[in-house]
Amino acid sequence: MSFQIVGLPVDAFSPLFSLTDRELDELNVRRLVATEKPGFPCRVSLADAEIGEELLLLPYEHQPAQSPFRASGPIFVRKTARQHALAVDEITDYVRLRLLSVRAYDSAHLMVDAAVCQGAEVAASILRMFDNLQVAYIHLHNANRGCFSCRVNRA
Repeated sequence: MSFQIVGLPVDAFSPLFSLTDRELDELNVRRLVATEKPGFPCRVSLADAEIGEELLLLPYEHQPAQSPFRASGPIFVRKTARQHALAVDEITDYVRLRLLSVRAYDSAHLMVDAAVCQGAEVAASILRMFDNLQVAYIHLHNANRGCFSCRVNRA
């Protein structure tokens, strides 16, 4: 069984960078500059922002399905981000350097499995969960702050 980690599509976020800070405030969005690396993980490019790089912190509905698990939370998006899908079975520093919550969902968008592990061990958790044919997709969350990180699909 193989998997692929994918970033969010950039189209929904690009127009936000042209808004004023006041307009962003009305949408509960904050313009920031990265002050450390790692520390500002972009959910589109699947890479941490470079120090000094502009990004937005905004609410994002990562689980929009009609389900008890419907959810949203804060994410970072880099101004220069382009959507990125990692190679099949690839784990990069974006994932490897973090403590992660791995959450498996079925086709009805109900959570059927979950685990917490170091990013360096996430591939084993993903593969174990995808062994269950009920699992349709997996979400990774940064365990410490609970923020959505990325989606994992079967490859």
